[in-house]
Amino acid sequence: MPAMADTKSPSSSPATGLKPKSVKMAGKLAYRNLFHDRLSLIVTLTGIIFSVVLVAVQCGLYIGSERMIAAMLDASEGDLWVVPLGTKSFDDPSLLIGHEKYSALSTNGIASAEELVVGFSAWRKPKGGTTAVLLVGSDHRDGSLKPWNLVEGNMDELAAPFTVAVDDTYFKDLGIEQNGDTAEINGVRVRIAAVSHGIRSFTTLPYVFTSLKQARMLLDAGPNQATYTLVRLAPGAKLEDVRASLQERLPDREILTQPEFRNRSVQYWLFQTGAGSALIAGAALGMIVGVVIVAQTLYSSTKDHLNEFATLRALGASAGYIHKVILFQAMLSALIGYGIGMVLSLLVIWASKDSTLYIVMTPGLALLLFALTIGMCAIAAVSAIFKVTRIDPAGVFSR
Repeated sequence: MPAMADTKSPSSSPATGLKPKSVKMAGKLAYRNLFHDRLSLIVTLTGIIFSVVLVAVQCGLYIGSERMIAAMLDASEGDLWVVPLGTKSFDDPSLLIGHEKYSALSTNGIASAEELVVGFSAWRKPKGGTTAVLLVGSDHRDGSLKPWNLVEGNMDELAAPFTVAVDDTYFKDLGIEQNGDTAEINGVRVRIAAVSHGIRSFTTLPYVFTSLKQARMLLDAGPNQATYTLVRLAPGAKLEDVRASLQERLPDREILTQPEFRNRSVQYWLFQTGAGSALIAGAALGMIVGVVIVAQTLYSSTKDHLNEFATLRALGASAGYIHKVILFQAMLSALIGYGIGMVLSLLVIWASKDSTLYIVMTPGLALLLFALTIGMCAIAAVSAIFKVTRIDPAGVFSR
């Protein structure tokens, strides 16, 4: 073993054994064990790095997906949503019967009501070809839902007839190159008057924003029809009381609170469609692969040094001291692998920032990855510890 001489200390002897307090020597021995066999170290770190990057990307995609699904709801300011019966999410639109806004305004405790018209449309590209988009029509003057993060154009320009706002992430999908280009929606020519950045859709269908009046015309909706009615309560009004009164007035619609509609949308896309389960399964697979690789490497390293560990036991080293060496070795691997893995993960996130993939890294996720990496390596060290536990110290004298 590379650091055999370091195990001797004036405070230890064959009679008394190596004290558990000799943490420094255990760490030094673990360090030399780890870096003595560079090939094993590379294999170990590869497993940890692969696991960290895979779990970071999968969990980051999960968080990003949740934010994309709820983006429109989070950008809206309201207390209650009037939605068609059976609506699964914001991106599952169908038109209400009509006049819901006026029923809401005549209900006690409601201060204002905002109509939204949402629907799937055919987008004809300037150079030919079509693609599907999700048209979002709202009151850009008094409403709360309007395109945000505008990098070109402004809301005043969207007041002009036949104008829309799109996100630059989807320029290629929409067949456009810049603000001011023209295209067709359901056979009607429109002009790009504003461009946002970072408004991405979980369904990969680009959001196209326009005025409420124009959305009704493009989707062939009636003048009083809307997809959703967003209600804001008056100060002091009790939400459940207002909700019950509104439900009596609109028995054939659903009245959902803002958190309920958000949770329903997230639950539908991430779990009922299986997308979220796939991301979670991918993260679990990354952890399993990491544990297997690290466990195999630590086990092989321990097996290669069984004689040295037996010698230490014969000299009086306790089993706890040997276990400590192995755990230190695993923790050093975890720290190095985590550091490299996080750097690579951040590079992947940076590279995807302008794509339709939305990968998010939060401080909480970074801490969770650190804890998972430490736990993964600790679990992997168990197999090596079991092997050492069965060492017969007397075996060293029979060599």
